Amino acid sequence: MHVYEVKHPVAHSADDMYALVASVETYPQFLPLVEALQVTRREQDGDKPVLIATMQVGYKLIRESFTTKVTLNAETREILVEYLDGPFSHLENRWRFLPRTDGSSEIDFYIAYSFRSRMFEHVVGGLFDKAVRKYTDAFETHADAVYGRKDVMVASKEGTQQS
Repeated sequence: MHVYEVKHPVAHSADDMYALVASVETYPQFLPLVEALQVTRREQDGDKPVLIATMQVGYKLIRESFTTKVTLNAETREILVEYLDGPFSHLENRWRFLPRTDGSSEIDFYIAYSFRSRMFEHVVGGLFDKAVRKYTDAFETHADAVYGRKDVMVASKEGTQQS
């Protein structure tokens, strides 16, 4: 199983970053490997919106789709992604956005996954790994484009991974 977690300070507010990541339909515009994303169903779990979304990822001749359940919690600024169907045997993803006193925020990003097929793992595993590591950077760059570049001092990223 691959596990990757990073806590990364960004110049944008926790509310802005939460809103950006919660806008799953925009992912194909800026996330590496993401070619399409369709929300197939919207539900409510109490006061939390729940999205069922299918994402298509691709690189050169390889294309694959997978479906997830995305639970949005605006109150705590948390997003939980649970695997429903596709090429993984396991996929769990969590985002948390923590406000900082200077108006910036810290992104806490966690993902754990393993592929169902060893052959598929061999063919795309390394590529998917690289893309996952670039996700927080891609969201930060997209936030700069959407909300404007901010010059708040932030510390460097700290990421951990396990394979």
